[in-house]
Amino acid sequence: MKKRYEILDKICCYAGFFTVNRYRLRHELFAGGWGHPIERELLERGHAVGVIAYDPRLDRVVMVEQFRIGALEARGGPWTIEFIAGIVEPGERDEEVAVRETLEEAGIDIHDLAPVCDFVLSPGGCSERLALYCGRVDAATAGGLHGVEAEGEDIRVRVFDRDAALALLDSGEHLLSASTVVGLQWLALHHAELRTRWNA
Repeated sequence: MKKRYEILDKICCYAGFFTVNRYRLRHELFAGGWGHPIERELLERGHAVGVIAYDPRLDRVVMVEQFRIGALEARGGPWTIEFIAGIVEPGERDEEVAVRETLEEAGIDIHDLAPVCDFVLSPGGCSERLALYCGRVDAATAGGLHGVEAEGEDIRVRVFDRDAALALLDSGEHLLSASTVVGLQWLALHHAELRTRWNA
């Protein structure tokens, strides 16, 4: 049976690049009945789409490297290697975001798109949902520097053989994005199926 919750109050604490709202709410308990009201801050940053850019013919993965404010204190520093991703704009479909962001961040086109999974990145305090896809690309044309200058993006394209990309899971030095870890693990399980489906 689906449990219920009740929002008693919602206050905007900050509205900038992201928004932080403070909720006062209560919810049903596993043991039965309702819990006492609690307060929680929630980072509201919209929803995003991520793309595992995979070339099944060359068996290569296209990733991007860029500066990430959330990784300032990370052991390897704030430049991370990750899959292409971007925020969903009002009225945009997830598939449109995947195509747009792949062109903006890596300068390449998606030829086929397969859904992977859909998840909340940090449900303890952030509302962001990420829809992850695998996109068939031509890795032979990938490389260089990309990004939208007006958005402060400075993105370097990285192309890895599939085995080298999967080896990043063990090194972990610059692989800090949860969606990239999830995506690489998915690719490890499904690459043979993709190569068959996409006639590589």
